[in-house]
Amino acid sequence: MQVLAAAATVPAPSIEYRLLSPMLIVFAAAVIGVLVEAFAPRAWRYPLQLVVGFLGCGLALAAVIMLSGTEATAIVYAVAVDGVTLFLQGTILVTAILGLALMAERGIEPRLARKEGPGTWSRAAATAAGVIAIDAFTPQAAAMPGSPDEIAATRAGFATTEVFPLALFALGGLLLFPASNDLLTMFVALEVLSLPLYLLCGLARRQRLLSQESALKYFLLGAFSSAFFLYGMALLYGYAGTVRFAGIAEALGRDTNSKTLAVLGLAMLAVGLLFKIGAVPFQSWVPDVYQGAPTPVTAFMAAGTKIAAVGALLRILQMAVPGLRDDWRPIIAAVAIATMAVGAIMAVTQTDVKRMLAYSSVAHAGFILTALAAGNIDGVSAVLFYLAAYGVGTVGAFAVVTLVRDRSGQEATALASWAGLGRRSPWLATVFALFLLSFAGIPLTSGFISKFAVFTAASSSGFASLVIVGVISSAVAAFFYIRVIVLMFFTDPPADAPQIVGPPVTSTVIAVTAAATLVLGIVPQPLLDLAQRSAVFVR
Repeated sequence: MQVLAAAATVPAPSIEYRLLSPMLIVFAAAVIGVLVEAFAPRAWRYPLQLVVGFLGCGLALAAVIMLSGTEATAIVYAVAVDGVTLFLQGTILVTAILGLALMAERGIEPRLARKEGPGTWSRAAATAAGVIAIDAFTPQAAAMPGSPDEIAATRAGFATTEVFPLALFALGGLLLFPASNDLLTMFVALEVLSLPLYLLCGLARRQRLLSQESALKYFLLGAFSSAFFLYGMALLYGYAGTVRFAGIAEALGRDTNSKTLAVLGLAMLAVGLLFKIGAVPFQSWVPDVYQGAPTPVTAFMAAGTKIAAVGALLRILQMAVPGLRDDWRPIIAAVAIATMAVGAIMAVTQTDVKRMLAYSSVAHAGFILTALAAGNIDGVSAVLFYLAAYGVGTVGAFAVVTLVRDRSGQEATALASWAGLGRRSPWLATVFALFLLSFAGIPLTSGFISKFAVFTAASSSGFASLVIVGVISSAVAAFFYIRVIVLMFFTDPPADAPQIVGPPVTSTVIAVTAAATLVLGIVPQPLLDLAQRSAVFVR
């Protein structure tokens, strides 16, 4: 009877399944996507992958909403489901749905068709030639760039539908990363989200060599940072005798002697996480990878990876090493200052739109770290709001980039090509200007509320100097944002001005993200209140 009574007190597995449901749904969708890729006829793969991808993300988002208010752990305390986890998972899923929509864009743009003699190319001939396809991905990833195999795959109209299960596997890792409640689970999540991204970065349809170079660079530097993370995990395990965050915090609370080993372990962990965030001095991969990767992948990665990595760092600092607060706060503040300064200054010198947005991403990592340095609940809620606003705006900005193309159908990312864009496509230039003004922190945009929140949190915790540096960096950043706006609206277009395409899915993504940027700037209080309520951790 005692055995039966003890067994009755054990939580049912279904409870853990419920807590893990967002991640399980996404991983299940990824596995189904692999099966579709393996067994479905080629003609059916694209529509089936769309159904599986969007249905999986939608059900996962519904599961996150249903778990609202939950504070519990699962799988022997390895996964924490609390306000912070659910807020970040919801944000990641929203940006992922938008990113998948960009990846799903297919077809050709008739206005870019070249003339061949007295007539024009038909849609079938244009697709076979591969010169005006909107598809961002190479038709055959394994083929050498420019090889006969790749040309034959292009003429056959092949589509790289495996990008959808790869993106879903990465999304599953992104959801698990900020929910991890021990170092081992966090490392597994880090690798699960990273490996598919390495592959996705090398699948660009055009500029194949640049795309493959970016994928290789991302892989090598990512493996290097993962090794640092693993070494830091070993040091903290040697110090505390456990990889659980609560156990590490208890060990730090009991220790009255030197905590050098724990500090070194935390430093090694921070290297791996700051690399994913794109903070200085681990930002060198960001401009090259953002430029070389297919732009839909860049949008997906720029938003999702930063949200998940910041969430993981936030959980480690708040739950595993609160006893080292006096040690890590000054370091985070120093990294934030360097990141804001380097990101803003380097962005001024860029002549490529994607590289400019990449360094803008670096600068925003510094602004986010400003709130992390606060080390209090206000800082946590400010980080949550900033990540939500930044993620949506980033997807929208990169979506705009995909619509500006030269005569061959390739994205025109050189800033000089964007001259006079406001005269040729006022709506597109206006929307892109809105995103840039938001990144600059101009009032009535979500970026202004975000920066106000993080600066307020840092100032209230005694980091007034950090706020001053942040304001100066914002002013520098505003210079190059406004420079682009002036270029678009007050400069004559070049003789070989690029064309503006208008695929429906991408245009819808731009409209949704632009509306969200305005709404969060004018009526931010509901999301601010949600972020404040969500700033709750469970051990």
